[in-house]
Amino acid sequence: MMKLIKLILGAAIFASLVFSNSACKKKNLFGEGNLSFSNDTLVFDTVFTTIGSTTKYFKIYNHQNKALKISQVQLMGGTASKFKLNLDGLQGTSFSDLEIPSGDSLFCFVEVKLSVNGQNLPVVVEDSVRFTTNDEDQYVKLVAWGQDMYYHYSNTGMGIFDTNEGTWQNDKPHVIYGAAFVDSAKTLNIIGGTKIYLHKNSILWNYKGTLNIDGDYNNKVIIQGDRLEASYQDVAGQYYGIYFQEARPSMIDNAIIKNATAGVHVDSRDATFTQTTLTISNTEIKNAASYGLFLFDGPKVYGENVLVHSTGVHSLLVIQGADFTFNHCDFLGYGSGEGTTPAVGIANYYNNVVADIPNANFNNCVIYGSSGQHLAIDTIQPGGLTLNFHFRKCVILKSSFNNPMFENCTAANPLFINPSEDNFKFYGASSLNNTGNPSTVAFDINGYPRPDLNNPDIGAINY
Repeated sequence: MMKLIKLILGAAIFASLVFSNSACKKKNLFGEGNLSFSNDTLVFDTVFTTIGSTTKYFKIYNHQNKALKISQVQLMGGTASKFKLNLDGLQGTSFSDLEIPSGDSLFCFVEVKLSVNGQNLPVVVEDSVRFTTNDEDQYVKLVAWGQDMYYHYSNTGMGIFDTNEGTWQNDKPHVIYGAAFVDSAKTLNIIGGTKIYLHKNSILWNYKGTLNIDGDYNNKVIIQGDRLEASYQDVAGQYYGIYFQEARPSMIDNAIIKNATAGVHVDSRDATFTQTTLTISNTEIKNAASYGLFLFDGPKVYGENVLVHSTGVHSLLVIQGADFTFNHCDFLGYGSGEGTTPAVGIANYYNNVVADIPNANFNNCVIYGSSGQHLAIDTIQPGGLTLNFHFRKCVILKSSFNNPMFENCTAANPLFINPSEDNFKFYGASSLNNTGNPSTVAFDINGYPRPDLNNPDIGAINY
């Protein structure tokens, strides 16, 4: 009997030791260190209220030599937070018992959507994500700037049309989803300092109305896409652009239009008006995916101190005729289309329709790029059509000026300071410096006076 008791006790002690050993081994599978993070603060640039942000992320690293067990991950604002989490493929506000093997990592994706705050100035919205590992808490802060805006929404498929007239105020940004329309015989004025942001594929559309974009040298009207993160700063094609269709006399003055597909598109004209369809001045159009300024089917356009550059195809495109005059304007390559397409392309036909070009005047203008031919003219002239081209004191990158339409033009290098950085000021030895025809355009695109109007600098920018 004693022998049996000893055997039972021995077996029990052995089992206890084995279990204890096993438990120790299991516990030692996990390290006792802490996590590392790719960011201690995740910052969202200005986010418009009621519109979600782009998705950002941070990474959670285990740099220990053993696996780490995260006992809890918690979005501190809970379900009331303006931020939303997706942790390693799971959505929620709280997660438990996550394991990260040694040398491995997890992704935490974050979005934010803000409510209207009733203020004109941006407000800061904050939250944080808490990670609890080995009874210690670590935090990643979440910060977003929230901005109220004027919201313009159209869905033509559902019969929703946002029509506009009167004046857009500049106290808050204007955000366009779908389209903002200026309807037939209506007038919309956009004053200096107004910021306009267009969502993907959106458009500011003037249909047989009058659109006046009227900035000044110190308060430009800014028109761009609605993604304000730094990664979108130079992304072309974020929205369509500004579209004038059979417009009544309209104007754009002192504006910056960037990252569109076609920055300004002027389609035909209202035949009941003899005045200029669009007058555009002191305006920069840049980084358009296709065309900076697109004239189609006979509009009448006057441009002065216009700088168009860094486009995907043409800085200026004229199709199926137009009537246009440009003074002190720069139409430049230096974009993704550089070397394959000219900065300026002009044709008087399209789809078997041939039209007049009663006036195609370029005075004291620059048509240039880093290589290739930057002026292409393709015309058809059956009996009775008018084609009048005049290039006076222009600097044009082309191989020959053996045509009377070119008056005192040259291909000499304008010596821009840094085209790759959008710096189109020029050095003193430039072919633009004090070489233009006498001018009545007293100021340049930046509002600086032209000191010698008898011998002005060629182009939109003074030396």
